[in-house]
Amino acid sequence: MFIRHETIEKNAILMLVLTLITISIGGIVEIIPNFTIETTIEPVKGVRPYSPLELMGRNIYIREGCYLCHSQQIRALKDEVERYGHYSLAAESQYDHPFQWGSKRIGPDLARVGGKYSNDWHYAHLIHPQALVPESLMPRYAFLAETPLETKILDKHLKANRTVGVPYTDEDIANAKKDLEAQANPEADTDFEATLKRYPKAIQVPGKPGEPTELDALVAYLQVLGTMADFSSVTPEQLNR
Repeated sequence: MFIRHETIEKNAILMLVLTLITISIGGIVEIIPNFTIETTIEPVKGVRPYSPLELMGRNIYIREGCYLCHSQQIRALKDEVERYGHYSLAAESQYDHPFQWGSKRIGPDLARVGGKYSNDWHYAHLIHPQALVPESLMPRYAFLAETPLETKILDKHLKANRTVGVPYTDEDIANAKKDLEAQANPEADTDFEATLKRYPKAIQVPGKPGEPTELDALVAYLQVLGTMADFSSVTPEQLNR
């Protein structure tokens, strides 16, 4: 046995060929099954594309590097499920480009933070984290409350997401600006009921009339995290995957 290994290790070309064969077999075993099924993501009732305001908030979340300290993936471990809630399903991230699973938790996981705190709490926490959580290492984001939200390319942004598979319709794109304004200001003249039909469970945030800020968008994004999926519609087979 050792003699055979010695023969392979001393022959660079033979070792290279055998290595390529081994890698090829492993790759085939991993890749081919994906072509035999319609999708690797089981559909889950309730999961929808982000509303325009939530989508812009997600962009700000990524821009400010929030994913470096907060993961958005609850693993199927007892302590994580007891602390954060139901473990994450693939369908919950199907419209994320890129996904925000993360690898560090300097701060808590945010996969189920939506609805856990009020809008007012999120605004106060983002403006001055230590006022609510004295031991927090989180930097202050008060400047977001003074930064107008850029919406000039909103329709193009939705079209770009549609290109990579997010099912935004022509109606969604045409109404993007109205939906954003309706969600960012409860006193807006726009019809929020129409927005809710397109984006169920969207939460209005108390923005200023006609002046949505980056902080409004970020809070809207945080408030939807983990609230979409209807786990009562998930089969036991899906939960055990």
